[in-house]
Amino acid sequence: MIDTLEIIGRYYPEGSNVYNILVTHSQCVRDKALLCIDRHPELDIDRQFVAEAAMLHDIGIFYTYAPPIGCLGPHLYIEHGILGANLLRELGLPRHALVCERHTGTGLSKEYILRTGYPLPVRDMIPETLEEQLVCYADKFYSKNRNLTEEKPFDLVRSKLGKFEDESVERFDMMHKLFG
Repeated sequence: MIDTLEIIGRYYPEGSNVYNILVTHSQCVRDKALLCIDRHPELDIDRQFVAEAAMLHDIGIFYTYAPPIGCLGPHLYIEHGILGANLLRELGLPRHALVCERHTGTGLSKEYILRTGYPLPVRDMIPETLEEQLVCYADKFYSKNRNLTEEKPFDLVRSKLGKFEDESVERFDMMHKLFG
């Protein structure tokens, strides 16, 4: 078991606005994911790992430029997953790192990365394990911009995923069949 708040506290000043946003968002994602696990014991999902990974999935946001949430780093927001994954790998958490890098949208395909030209590694970064998929799914229901604890409706989440690629919506629908 790892102390996720201690890890977050290494990079985010406790009590700061960005710390509060990150922790509140991550707790909502964690709680939704754990609720899904409780509803689907037949899936035999690693509960402890999901709780930890949900708390750390957005740890890379401080590297990005997102002033509304208090992040003033030099990178694009879409890079937060891979940046957080690199940080978690350095901390010896490779499994948690995969959740980090694979949760953007419902994962990013190599083709999407090539098409958009985003400064990301050119490879598929799509959730593979049930645990990765579950954190990714739960994350889609909560915002870091406003109404942090208000769960977004399914139809709104689905429509916003259309900005990525058609496969993103298809992956979300598959995740919803598994966890919803």
